Amino acid sequence: MGFAIIDLEGVALSPQERELLQHPQVAGVILFTRNYENPSQLRSLIQTIKKIRPLFVAVDQEGGRVQRFHRGFTDLPSMRYFGECYQHDPLQARKHLENALKTVVHELKEVGIDVNMTPVLDIDQGKNEIIGERSFSGDPRVVEALGSVVIDTLHANRMPAVAKHFPGHGGVTADSHQALPIDERDPEAILQCDWLPFSALSSRLDAIMPAHIIYPAFDEKPATFSRYWLQDMLRQRLNFRGVIISDDLTMQGAAVIGDYPTRAAQALEAGCDLLTICNSREGVIAILDSLLHYRNPESQQRLLSFSRFTTGG
Repeated sequence: MGFAIIDLEGVALSPQERELLQHPQVAGVILFTRNYENPSQLRSLIQTIKKIRPLFVAVDQEGGRVQRFHRGFTDLPSMRYFGECYQHDPLQARKHLENALKTVVHELKEVGIDVNMTPVLDIDQGKNEIIGERSFSGDPRVVEALGSVVIDTLHANRMPAVAKHFPGHGGVTADSHQALPIDERDPEAILQCDWLPFSALSSRLDAIMPAHIIYPAFDEKPATFSRYWLQDMLRQRLNFRGVIISDDLTMQGAAVIGDYPTRAAQALEAGCDLLTICNSREGVIAILDSLLHYRNPESQQRLLSFSRFTTGG
């Protein structure tokens, strides 16, 4: 199994994309709104992808404003909505979230989607608009409780749980799509807040996505490229045995590392198993060419376990 998760430009495969999907280092495809017209078209697109190779197909169908497919799919409320419900009636909020997510997962699986990149375990500290309503709450206990519901519901419907953005995106104001955020808080502030949901739920997560954020109290590199965060903290301290998936390597939060091949090489060296590469065909090709013969046996074992959720695995 390869390491790359790549995107597509439109609602059908181009000849170049058909060729790229045959590259041995491509492991999966992530879809966006630009790839969607209606459920029938989407099902046909995914079937075409999987006829080329048994790749997994992923999407960010979190709910609220991060929902790639609308018409023909059930709109899921934002995670903040469920967090607010939890403050009034925890049991009812859990049930409501479970039922709503169950519907969404069923719809995704009906068209052939294997992976929904959720739950968001970031803490909403009122600082970051890119997180904002994507977070359940500013209270780590609420995030943990509702994150647990998401994990259980995904697993009950044979879909992996992919948590983001480790060790927490809520404490910065910058958007890592547009800039490199730096979280200047001291270690205790992070470990006693943002860290808690990841720590509590890590043993039940199938994958974790680190943040393109620098936490200078811990390490000088963004978490995606940091052996400290991915090896010392995630693998050793939390004993996490799942897959580590990078956020999009074309984001500005990753640019500090260097060109596309350098970003990919350093993310893999730090401990990522899968690399998301979107919105730059040039970047995809450069990375695939530079790492044509890359192979990590330990990573392959984790990816083999992850692939049990996918129709191609």
